[in-house]
Amino acid sequence: MTEPTSIDVDQYLPHPPAKVWRALTDRQRLATWLMPNDFTPVVGHRFTFRTAPRAGFDGVVHCRVLDVDPERLMRWSWRGGTLDSVVTWTLRSEGRGTRLFLRHEGFDPDDPLQRQALRIMGGGWRSHIMRALEADLAAS
Repeated sequence: MTEPTSIDVDQYLPHPPAKVWRALTDRQRLATWLMPNDFTPVVGHRFTFRTAPRAGFDGVVHCRVLDVDPERLMRWSWRGGTLDSVVTWTLRSEGRGTRLFLRHEGFDPDDPLQRQALRIMGGGWRSHIMRALEADLAAS
């Protein structure tokens, strides 16, 4: 069996794509449910996320906006510690809500730190982060 190299999340949100898009692209809202940042949804923009340092990670994620298709798709590079990866958000209208797909790819299964990051971040994206996003959407 091959080791996984990506995290995939499929989440239904009972909010229209425009509202979900605002939560993904507004710097203050993004800081509420993900991490403090200096994000702007413009292709080529370099930005950082900041969190508490952990073993082998200084707490800074260096990113660059790779692709933006409003209310449909956004892709960022994501570099922190030994990880050099890509995060893709895809939104699809579904009924009265939005089907949100997240793919975080580029984990090296031969690197023990990246295998650990894949496991930890996979759980974080699927539970903590999606719950925080849903709470932000419900409050706005």
